[in-house]
Amino acid sequence: MRAKVTIVGAGMTGGTMAQRLAETGYIDVVLQDIIEGLPQGKALDLAESAPHIGFNARVTGSNSWDDAAASDVVIITSGVPRKPGMTREELLNINAGIVSDVAQNAAKASPDAVFIIFANPMDVMCHVALEASGLAKARVVGQGGMLDSARYRTFIACETGASVQDVHAQVLGGHTEATMVPIVSTAHVGGVPLTTLLSKEKIEAVVQRAKNGGAEIVSLLKTGSAFYAPAAATAEMVEAVLLDKKRILPCATLADGQYDIRDAYVGLPVKLGAGGIEAAYEPPLWESEVEGIRKAAESTRELVGLIQKK
Repeated sequence: MRAKVTIVGAGMTGGTMAQRLAETGYIDVVLQDIIEGLPQGKALDLAESAPHIGFNARVTGSNSWDDAAASDVVIITSGVPRKPGMTREELLNINAGIVSDVAQNAAKASPDAVFIIFANPMDVMCHVALEASGLAKARVVGQGGMLDSARYRTFIACETGASVQDVHAQVLGGHTEATMVPIVSTAHVGGVPLTTLLSKEKIEAVVQRAKNGGAEIVSLLKTGSAFYAPAAATAEMVEAVLLDKKRILPCATLADGQYDIRDAYVGLPVKLGAGGIEAAYEPPLWESEVEGIRKAAESTRELVGLIQKK
């Protein structure tokens, strides 16, 4: 029996996520969106690729929550996309209202699902989704650290000339340029510490580029934002849940004492399995990195406080 994943929001990111998940062959995908015809058209186009790719998964496009019923995972991508010059924080109240409505409806349709939050500002939207859905905190996880870490690893590979497969590095903290913390202290390439491979100046440049990774793509595209890497990052999380892989991944979780942080979503290494977040860790880091993670949590708390309640 195939698993079922609902992706809320059938834009470029949602559509690319659907493609990656459907092509696994063991996941039926529902693309859900309020725009009539959009999810149906993308679902049909994707389904018609199956004869070439060879997958048997069912792909459904819908404007209804009925088709999303009994999903194993729900991915929330819906919201207003970021435009050039717009910060994630500027999206706050618009997307909070959208995500709140989506989370409530999704929880009614799929009360046993794990929710993966992609909508921005991601850290804050995790709080919104947790409150609106009424789910246990273990089943509401933010995707931001996965994407930011992929960018960080890519840039490290470029600078060292090594395979990206051998680059092990994480971005923790928040999912904004100001709050993300690319971790240098534990970063390594094939077991060789990053600090021995690159100069301090080179490392600082890589860290800064990782922080600006999303804005760099927005500035180049002019009329959109990244979707290939976000889709790949999310698909990795989905498979960790559906296959109970127990992966240790950098994701946003509601901290419960890690680095003395409580009751704020922040990026930490977490164990991701069938029940969602099974554990969150606080590896030994440089004090400056720990302080950055704490500041990220405080920033998220401040933004949550700015959300206008209905």
